[in-house]
Amino acid sequence: MMSTLDTQQRATPNPWLDFWPRFLLFPTLAVGLYPPFIMGWGGDGWWVTTGGVALLTYCWFCVGGSFHEAAHQTLFRNPAINLWVGRVLGIMIGIPYTAYRETHRRHHAYLNTPDDYELWPYSDPRMSLTFRRCFVWLDLIGGVVTAPYIYARIHWTRDCRLGPEVRRMITFEYVLMAAVWTVGLGVLVLAAMPAGWQWQEFRFVWALPLLLSPVVNTIRKFVEHLGMTSTDPIWGTRTVAFGSPLTRLLNYFNFDIAVHGPHHRYPRAYHYELSLKLADYQHSHPGESVPVFPSYLAAVTDVLPCLWNYPATGTHEDVSASRVRSSDESSEIQWEPVTDEVENMPSIDRGQAVAHRG
Repeated sequence: MMSTLDTQQRATPNPWLDFWPRFLLFPTLAVGLYPPFIMGWGGDGWWVTTGGVALLTYCWFCVGGSFHEAAHQTLFRNPAINLWVGRVLGIMIGIPYTAYRETHRRHHAYLNTPDDYELWPYSDPRMSLTFRRCFVWLDLIGGVVTAPYIYARIHWTRDCRLGPEVRRMITFEYVLMAAVWTVGLGVLVLAAMPAGWQWQEFRFVWALPLLLSPVVNTIRKFVEHLGMTSTDPIWGTRTVAFGSPLTRLLNYFNFDIAVHGPHHRYPRAYHYELSLKLADYQHSHPGESVPVFPSYLAAVTDVLPCLWNYPATGTHEDVSASRVRSSDESSEIQWEPVTDEVENMPSIDRGQAVAHRG
């Protein structure tokens, strides 16, 4: 069921509450809670283990939210801090910061079109329906592998138009990531040897949060995009906003990324501004039933048939129609935020930025 937001449901932004609890709680807890979890603090009952897996999975999922904000330069006010925090978070989750940033920029510039690398293979009409139906399940179950692969494609795909400096930076970040993980694992092995620890003592449940968090992130990606045909930022995405206190809490800790239409419409907006922008849009377009859902359950219910019926984004039947200049006067929406997002990308022609209502 679609939801209409009330413009009266507003709150004055509090800089401390709108940032620090979100950022400190999850990168900190994602790392800090792992040693107690492995050492079995709290006992070995199934409910303790299940609770630990669920909490750590959500923490690592929200690390991805912090990574996303860093790529948008909206995590911190200082661009250099965003860059280096983004690189650290990228090493943690196995995706180089620059590869993610370049892929994600194209996602905003070419939403739901063949040039949307982040939504491959669903955005690529060259991929058969059978392939996409199969890849959906591989993506869901094996997100820990498919996500790094999808973001790595931009490094070796020839038609992505990356500059040589950007390619060198991505290569450097891959080498840095390999070095950090090699040293880190080596230190763990050396520390475990004197204590007489044996590999047979490894418990699979310890790795579950790291394996399940990419699954949750894939579900988020599907909820926001799978089956959406429009290239308009509002109409080409699903938005989950307001609703129950639980929905609001989950949105809060993941930087309101689920308020996804306004995020695409205003890619440089801070997370705490997105709900207000959505309310303003709905207030100024009272006759439009935009794809806004009051809960994740409602959005998941909407996307489930697409897993089989239309595991795709965009209109594959007419690819040429999806590439319209951002200055298209027929569009009802002004596209300055989208073109601003593309402005610092020398590898992309700004004139090809997507601004088409499907």
